[in-house]
Amino acid sequence: MLSAGVTTWSPLRRFGVKAGQRVAVVGLGGLGHMAVKLAASMGAEVTLLSTSPNKKADALRLGAHEVLITTESGALEAAEGRFDFILDTVSADHDLNAYLNLLRPFGNLTLVGAPAKPLAVDSFAVIFGRRSVSGSNIGSIAETQEMLDFCGQHGITADVEVIPIQRLNEAYERLLKSDVRYRFCIDMASLQRP
Repeated sequence: MLSAGVTTWSPLRRFGVKAGQRVAVVGLGGLGHMAVKLAASMGAEVTLLSTSPNKKADALRLGAHEVLITTESGALEAAEGRFDFILDTVSADHDLNAYLNLLRPFGNLTLVGAPAKPLAVDSFAVIFGRRSVSGSNIGSIAETQEMLDFCGQHGITADVEVIPIQRLNEAYERLLKSDVRYRFCIDMASLQRP
């Protein structure tokens, strides 16, 4: 929970996410599922942006108010100018500019996912509306403690699958297929020799 929690907590706090704001989370994976839980618990109206229709039920269960399937015709156009803040958790190559247009004036899109290739930014998508793009790594020790306290108060935990070390290769193959709900944790007892 510490890496995924504080990685999403830090930018949510830095940009002052609170009740009444509209927040979008791009991607529902190890980072995204925590972002949805945290932003919803902060009182924001949370929308998941995903290419996977099969993630809709999970997103709603985790606290999202709405799910937009970005590959559906007209979905992105209908949401233009809607969000105060977008947290992009996707590590795969994707079109950042499609999401920039969803921001309100002075809105921010923060990257926490790390694609292998650089993402192009359309300068006009940023200039018009005075939008900004930022990045965030992990958080400080103080932010980690603040996140843990918040999660304790709101009953937030990471959704994990505990696996024995002997299933590590299987877990890796599932990771490549995006078949993880939402973090793998290795059972340390499985490291003991008989």
